[in-house]
Amino acid sequence: MINTSYITIENKSIGPDAPPFIIAEMSGNHNQSLQRALEIVEAAAQAGAHGLKLQTYTADTMTLDLKEGDFFIDNPESLWNGHSLYELYQQAHTPWEWHETLLKRCRELGIIGFSTPFDATAVDFLESLDVPCYKIASFENTDLPLIRKVASTGKPMIISTGMATIAELDETVRTARASGCQDLVLLKCTSTYPASPENSHLQTIPHLQALFKTQVGLSDHTLGVGVAVASVALGATVIEKHFTLSRAEGGVDAVFSMEPEEMYQLVVESQRAWQALGQIQYGSVKAEQASRKFRRSLYIAEDLKAGDRLTPKNLRAIRPGYGLPPKYIDTFLGKLLTKDVKKGTPLSWDIFS
Repeated sequence: MINTSYITIENKSIGPDAPPFIIAEMSGNHNQSLQRALEIVEAAAQAGAHGLKLQTYTADTMTLDLKEGDFFIDNPESLWNGHSLYELYQQAHTPWEWHETLLKRCRELGIIGFSTPFDATAVDFLESLDVPCYKIASFENTDLPLIRKVASTGKPMIISTGMATIAELDETVRTARASGCQDLVLLKCTSTYPASPENSHLQTIPHLQALFKTQVGLSDHTLGVGVAVASVALGATVIEKHFTLSRAEGGVDAVFSMEPEEMYQLVVESQRAWQALGQIQYGSVKAEQASRKFRRSLYIAEDLKAGDRLTPKNLRAIRPGYGLPPKYIDTFLGKLLTKDVKKGTPLSWDIFS
């Protein structure tokens, strides 16, 4: 049975009745240092992230070792301009021999460690480490053989939607479900690095939910927390952000990665946004009851005797709210009092009894 209302990864529930699941994406920000990678895991856990995601590939599983034509990045606007794809992936990959150590540290710190595989050999390797779930990157969301391979593990899948058309996503989701995936999350994603808020199109989140009957979240490459927090109001149950110890220290994705204090703010503010959603509510909530006294109500504004007539001068709508509501003022103006009343008396029906 396909789960649409919630999914569980290890003991963590993901769905509308739980705070957003925050994923810190390490990517290549370890700068080929295992010590730095471990420090990133520890900083992510300390910041309150719920998941820590690795990437599992080698340069050879990603591309060909060529430095020309299609395999060379010649784009002044690219963060990786002037490098071959092979060089980029050599620099950015997480050595496979580190994975067991990093995933073990995640478990020790109570954070869910998992990875993005980029080919079948990576899936087999990650299965040997018994990862609890898988992420599919936006550039691989049309790689149906990879989708089938991951789905066949029966473990939860998180798939970024970047660049995919509705038709392509439909094919991806159908393939995942037909191949054994019961727990699926789609992440709205804009595949630019960094991404701009105006290209984020968060209104797609509820549309994805309606189309595919899945949990939907956000893989966010914008700077800051604003876009991610806004996504919660539109139903995002998972938020993924790239993470680094310090942008100033560099790294392949450092420019658009969060630092620890920013990750902490994302965890806090996204939970506040989720708490604020609540439910449809009118009238006073319990916490507002004490504030009802600050409403306006009708009060006698002068000392009056029996037989005096109520006028706009001696009957006023003022604070506090212990008298009759202001809507009754026209009912009482011009009426004669049947008893003496002091200035400051809240208007009530028994004044006239």
